Amino acid sequence: MSDKPAVLIMQRHLAPLSGFLESRYAVHRFWEGPPVEVAQAVRALVVAGEFPLDKRLIEELPQLGLIACFTSGYDGIDVAWARGRGLEVTHAPGVNHEDVADHALGLILGARREIVSGDRALRAGGWTPESKTITRSMKGQKLGVVGLGMIGKALAVRAETLGMQIAWWGPNPKPDAAWPRAASLVELARDSDVLAVCVKADEENRGQISREVIEALGPAGLLVNVSRGQVVDEDVLIAALKDGRLGGAALDVFVEEPTPAARWADVPNTVLTPHTAGATTESVQAMLMLLMQNLEAFFAEQPVKTPVR
Repeated sequence: MSDKPAVLIMQRHLAPLSGFLESRYAVHRFWEGPPVEVAQAVRALVVAGEFPLDKRLIEELPQLGLIACFTSGYDGIDVAWARGRGLEVTHAPGVNHEDVADHALGLILGARREIVSGDRALRAGGWTPESKTITRSMKGQKLGVVGLGMIGKALAVRAETLGMQIAWWGPNPKPDAAWPRAASLVELARDSDVLAVCVKADEENRGQISREVIEALGPAGLLVNVSRGQVVDEDVLIAALKDGRLGGAALDVFVEEPTPAARWADVPNTVLTPHTAGATTESVQAMLMLLMQNLEAFFAEQPVKTPVR
């Protein structure tokens, strides 16, 4: 058994972190098999916070003291339950909101100006003199932002430079907001050409983008989601796209990830990306730095740098 503190990495896609951690820690990987032999030694978990964390596993790790999210989101973790067991939970806030906003704007442009569908048509031999598509200018289109946090604000600033008109909705007023707050989410959807979902996901907003919201956005509207898949009623969304009750959707997040390709094969008017909105070289480096700092502080019995509050 190594004298180094034991750390357990939970998700396979976080495997590249091993090389950075192994100089200081005894690194174990959950996907290589249940950590039966090291369960008594594991003191920290490294996780992607959007994935559900099994409470039964935590109960089998008696020395566990830290759940360190590599990501900014932590919706897969029952934070109150973890705190009740005396566990610290950390994350990587404020490192990729600008990147997510960039991606969201790209989704809006890709869908609204039919850049992606135009690419598909050209490659399929569909470019003829008669086929030229005319789209609306972004200037003057109304963008409704659901959730005016760091991502929502960054997106609103970007969209405003295109001449879009901005409004937003969230459960709590923001007196310092630069844009008007709609009376309700449904009203925001009804008054928007594009509805961008930028909320921090939790159980309270699961299914928040409901049938009523989708139908209020309507057959000319575009729904953009860079929050979490669970915030949108995905079955209702797909049905609305298929029967024309919603004009289009541009999504970076899904209820199930990876989402099955077959689920979207016959869904029209969509631009889909594989949860990459915040994945830039710069943001990953910043998340790694925070992860290392939080682990170092925890094992030194110092206050962690970015606790979940």
